[in-house]
Amino acid sequence: MGQCYKSGDFYKYFKENMDALGMPAPDSLFNSFTAAVSTVSTITSALNTLGSGATMAEIVGATTGLEALMVIGSIGASIYAGAAAGSIAVATGRSLGCGSRIADMFAFTEENNLQFPGWKSFYLHNPQIFDTRNPHRYSFAVMAKASSARFGYA
Repeated sequence: MGQCYKSGDFYKYFKENMDALGMPAPDSLFNSFTAAVSTVSTITSALNTLGSGATMAEIVGATTGLEALMVIGSIGASIYAGAAAGSIAVATGRSLGCGSRIADMFAFTEENNLQFPGWKSFYLHNPQIFDTRNPHRYSFAVMAKASSARFGYA
């Protein structure tokens, strides 16, 4: 595997992917691979406790250090966790491996213990999270804000 990484590329690619999905990506929570995995792990752990229907506001209220995400309080936490974990995979694939596939995403999610209820269905139904050519990419946040029920499998 060729190395494409330059110092600082991870957050650049992570933020680029999250921006394309219309989701916030505070650098205080996602500025490195380690910080990003830790943040998503915190969210998925809380999701596993609170249940798949929990909102980001509920997750922020039940944890510490995620206050920067209160701006998206009404969005389903599994939706945000899925977008963030997918963006970590994209950023990792772009900065270290020059690209990523869905199989890489599934392996990455399991290796880093970032599973949440319905995560496999979530990624199968939302390839726009890591497919930069997907025409529905820019409507992801609009759909998430308008109807969390649309993501009922997560």
